[in-house]
Amino acid sequence: MPKTGANDIAARIHCFADTDAFGRALARSARLGIARIVVHRFPDAESSVRVRRPVGRHAIVVRSLADPNAKLLEVALAADALRRAGARRVTLVAPYLPYMRQDAVFHPGEANSQRVVCGWLGTHFDGLLTLEPHLHRISTLAEVFPGRARALSAAPLFRDWLRRAGPSTLLVGPDRESEPWIRAIASGTGNPWTVGIKTRLGDRRVRIRFDAVPSQSRALIVDDIASSGITLAEAARALRARGFRRVDAAVVHAIFAPGSIGRIRAAGIRSIISCDTIPHPTNRLRAARLFAPCLIG
Repeated sequence: MPKTGANDIAARIHCFADTDAFGRALARSARLGIARIVVHRFPDAESSVRVRRPVGRHAIVVRSLADPNAKLLEVALAADALRRAGARRVTLVAPYLPYMRQDAVFHPGEANSQRVVCGWLGTHFDGLLTLEPHLHRISTLAEVFPGRARALSAAPLFRDWLRRAGPSTLLVGPDRESEPWIRAIASGTGNPWTVGIKTRLGDRRVRIRFDAVPSQSRALIVDDIASSGITLAEAARALRARGFRRVDAAVVHAIFAPGSIGRIRAAGIRSIISCDTIPHPTNRLRAARLFAPCLIG
């Protein structure tokens, strides 16, 4: 029997251990084979990355890039290993893509990390897929990634969840930047929606107010990223001051730094759900089905 080579398989998923559950869900949805990428850490903290053959003509690297500084280098090493093993095209599926919030130079002497990171990834990957990156000052990911790039929307996941929750829930965005996304989620669900007016007073201090809110008993705050929990907590306090008896939260990327969950609970948020782009106990919304058509279409 001839030995199986890289070109005998059209496409294959290659997943890092820390994104194993998402990678396997994606492989099932896309009906593709999957292989584990092996990482060895040396005593000096350098990494050795090894891929398993056959790699496929189209090799798809899957890794969520929370805690990014080591992970970014390792996915670049994986791309190199896959090309050396025979892959003709290499795509990165990053359910969470970091360094997107610094999308402008806000103070003299700063870097624009969004352009630096996306430009660097474009030297290693032919394509990039991610979910709800921070694109507030650009319209498409292709503006900063020099290849095939697509930023998917989590709106369908939240719409499905809202349909089960019922139309009595007010959908809330924490700031004006969230308005197009909140409107897209509310579309077709019958849920009323509103957005807050957010003033940032520092890294860990914000003020949020709501000028007008529909009369509902329950509010669901939806945000793309929850890290410190300060925005969710401040929005919850403002809503409870307006008479809401129950306030819940839903986020796409559940970073949740130490202390953030306690801060959110103390502000009166009853329940928290998130997408599974970053493994966390709050994961309820499964995002792999959004990515699969982009790999097999």
